[in-house]
Amino acid sequence: MDDDSRQVYFLSNGTAITAETLGHSLLAQFPGLSFRTKTIPFIDTVEKANKVIDEIDRSVDESNGLPIIISTMADLDLKNIIDSSKALVLDPLADFLPRLEKILDEESSHAHLSHRFDNPSLYESRIDAIDFSLIHDDGGKTRSYDETDIILIGVSRTGKTPSCLYLALQFGLKAANYPITEEDMDSDRLPEPIRPYMDRLYGLTTEANRLCKIRQERRPNSRYSSLEQCRYELKAAEDMYIHHKIHYLNTTTMSVEEIAARIVEDTGLHRMEQSS
Repeated sequence: MDDDSRQVYFLSNGTAITAETLGHSLLAQFPGLSFRTKTIPFIDTVEKANKVIDEIDRSVDESNGLPIIISTMADLDLKNIIDSSKALVLDPLADFLPRLEKILDEESSHAHLSHRFDNPSLYESRIDAIDFSLIHDDGGKTRSYDETDIILIGVSRTGKTPSCLYLALQFGLKAANYPITEEDMDSDRLPEPIRPYMDRLYGLTTEANRLCKIRQERRPNSRYSSLEQCRYELKAAEDMYIHHKIHYLNTTTMSVEEIAARIVEDTGLHRMEQSS
C-alpha cells in the first residue's frame, strides 16, 4: 500500500457504477497523485449508511489527508447521512440536477440514479457484449471474429482487456482483443487470425517506461519486464500498425474511459443508446 496515496470511496444506494465512472474521471485530472479507491454499492438502508460512515469517520485520523467520498445517493435521508461524514463529500449529480431541472422545467426522476435498465432487451444486449468480450479475450475464439465490432491489438499489458470490457459495458460493443507476440514481430504479415479483419483492427501502444513499470509488477526482474524488451516490442508493434495502416492510440496518460471514448470517435462505431 502506498502511504502517500489518498483514500477515495465511491458510494451509492445502487450499483455505484455512476459514482465510479464520474469519480475516476475526476481523479484522472490529477495524474501526479496516487489514490486508493473502495467502492461500496447498495447502501439502501439507514443502518447500512450509518455503518459505512462510522467506518469512514474512524479512519479519518489515520488517513494520509482527508478521505474523499464520491456519492450518488438518490434517497434524501441516506444522502443526508453520507453528507454528515467528516470526509470530503462530493455529489456530482446533486450539483448538476438542480440546474438541469431549472432549464428543462421538469423535476428529475431519482429512480434513474441507481443505474437501472428500463429496457430489458438493451440490458441483455450489453450482457451479451460483455460475455463476448470475455470469451474473446487475449486471442480466444478467433473463429467467430466475424461477429466482432472491433478487435484491439497490441503487445502484452497495454490495456486491451479493460478497454474491451469498458467498450462492452458502456457502449454495448462486441470487442475482442488479440496479443501481438515476438513471433508476430518477425514477419511483415499480420497474424493469420486477424488478417481478414483489417477494417476492424485498432492498435494500442504506450510509453516504454510505463509498460516496464506495469510488467515489473507482474514479473519483476525478467526479460519480459526489462526496459529494453518493452522498447523493442512497442517499436515493432507501432511499425506493424504503420505498415498496415492500422489506426492506433498511445494510452500512456489516458484512463480506460478516455481510451474507449477515443476508440469510438476514431472508428465511427455507434454507441448503444439507453432509453430513459
